[in-house]
Amino acid sequence: MTQTAEYVLTRVFDAPRERVWAAWTEPERFSRWFGPRTLATPVGRITLDAWPGGVWRATLVGEEGFEVTLDGTYREVAAPGRLVFTTGDPDAPGDSPASVVTIGFADLGGRTEMRFHQSGVNTDEEHADGARAGWNEFFDRLAAYLS
Repeated sequence: MTQTAEYVLTRVFDAPRERVWAAWTEPERFSRWFGPRTLATPVGRITLDAWPGGVWRATLVGEEGFEVTLDGTYREVAAPGRLVFTTGDPDAPGDSPASVVTIGFADLGGRTEMRFHQSGVNTDEEHADGARAGWNEFFDRLAAYLS
C-alpha cells in the first residue's frame, strides 16, 4: 500500500525574489545553504539543470567518507516565481520514498515569501516529520546566507 504525506512550509526572507530564486538555481549559491549544518554540499557535486525535464542532484558529504546524494527532475521552472521538482521518481517510486516539491516565490517589496509544498509517495507521517524538520534547518541556513 502506498502511503502519502504532505506539508507546507512558509518563510519570509529579507532578500529580493531574484536573489532567493538564484539561491535555489545556481550551484555556487545552493552549496552555501543546502543540507544540514553537519554536512557540506561541495559546489562540484551539484547539478542544477533548471529547465523542465532537467536534472537536479546534490551530494552531501560528511566525516569519514560519508556521502548521500539527493536528486530528481525539474517539472516547472518559471523564474523567479515558481519552481516544481521531484525528489526520487514519484511516477515510478518502487519501494523508495519520492515526492513532488512546489515552491512559490512572492515579491514583498524587497523581501520574499517562499511557500514550500512537498507531497510524498511511500512516505509515512514519521518520514514526513523528519523531512519537514530537515527542510526547516536548510531554510534557517538559507535565511542566514541571504541576510
